[in-house]
Amino acid sequence: MTSTSSRDREDALSSFAASNHSQSSSPITVSDPLALYAEPSGSAPGSFQNEGLLLGGGDGGGDAEFGFSRPEFRQVQLAGTVQFYERHVFLCYKNPKVWPPRIEAAEFDRLPRLLSAAVVARKNDMRKETRLTICEGHDGSETSNGDVLIFPDMIRYRRLTHFDVDTFVEEVLVKDGEWLPVAPESLNGSYVFVCSHGSRDRRCGVCGPALVSRFREEIELRGLHGKVTVSPCSHVGGHKYAGNVIIFGPDFSGAISGHWYGYVSPDDVPILLEQHIEQGKIVDWLWRGQMGLSEDAQKKLHEQRFQLEGDMTVNKGKELAGTWMDGEKTDVYETSAEVMACCQGNGNSSCCQQTHLLEKKDEKVMKLASGRNIGKKLLSRTKSGKGVGARKVCSMPTWLESWEREDTYAALAVVFAAVSVAVAYSCYKKL
Repeated sequence: MTSTSSRDREDALSSFAASNHSQSSSPITVSDPLALYAEPSGSAPGSFQNEGLLLGGGDGGGDAEFGFSRPEFRQVQLAGTVQFYERHVFLCYKNPKVWPPRIEAAEFDRLPRLLSAAVVARKNDMRKETRLTICEGHDGSETSNGDVLIFPDMIRYRRLTHFDVDTFVEEVLVKDGEWLPVAPESLNGSYVFVCSHGSRDRRCGVCGPALVSRFREEIELRGLHGKVTVSPCSHVGGHKYAGNVIIFGPDFSGAISGHWYGYVSPDDVPILLEQHIEQGKIVDWLWRGQMGLSEDAQKKLHEQRFQLEGDMTVNKGKELAGTWMDGEKTDVYETSAEVMACCQGNGNSSCCQQTHLLEKKDEKVMKLASGRNIGKKLLSRTKSGKGVGARKVCSMPTWLESWEREDTYAALAVVFAAVSVAVAYSCYKKL
């Protein structure tokens, strides 16, 4: 009964989605050709107005039902939820407010429809598993309608038209060459794509625009123009993980990687910018997977990172790891795996055996976080109860807590021996 109810909710939230379509797959990836034609809906250019869906308006709910406060938010394990693929192609085309539910199959949106059909038709001829997604495009701007961005190649082709689709797919995606009419431009920095396809799913329509706005605000505040580019995009797979974010950019070795994050909230945006983009570190508690890895490989990599980094934390910035909050060494953990890593790192089994309720932890966290803004944010996250499991606060053990029973026996033996010697010596002097 429970599974049936959950399935009905998914169907209701996924507007116009095909009944046999998996939420973990992209609607326009070449690995799912039938999804292209599951819904023969069309829209004239600019005619599909979906602003109500994007902003959570209309006859449905807003944040409480479809946004960051929805009941299922952060209730599912994320690692291993990205289907294997090796290349991601983005077609810049209009904006989410006018995208129909299946922009790649819309009768009147000719360019995305023809490009998607060509990619599917040539799937078996391509050396790389390729995923196609629509992103925002505006004429006269840096990203114009018809531009094509390709990752991990980090290149841009300008102004593709429906007349050029077959040649483009043949030369660039099948032969891995160049499209001769125009030379590709190199892309620099990091590129962030946020699923904002509100006509496809209400959760993406509510969460996506809020995340895009926050990214743009943070980019402005941090002076990252030209270094970080953010754009809304169409459905990427996994409505239930909204907000969904994909980040492409170089790692420390210079290799281009594509990492997927889910359940991202506006408060997480600074963390992604600081930790992922600036420091090159994975934000594991939001990490869904990575381009180029299978689902199983993603799960194994995720587990290995916890094993290698026994002190993996929620990572609300570097302040949460190490000495902070009145100088006490305290780490806050989000999942059971992180709690176990905490205990293994501390060598303290009692940490894992304690099962405190969130309400009891709030008081301790409030005391430690007194006077700190980061503490206030942590409290709001803790009280919201949106973690994968109950949060655990594990302090590093003191010397007294680490004292073993054998050490106690040895100490008592030494004391007893010393007393015996003193008594014997006292008796000797009296003789």
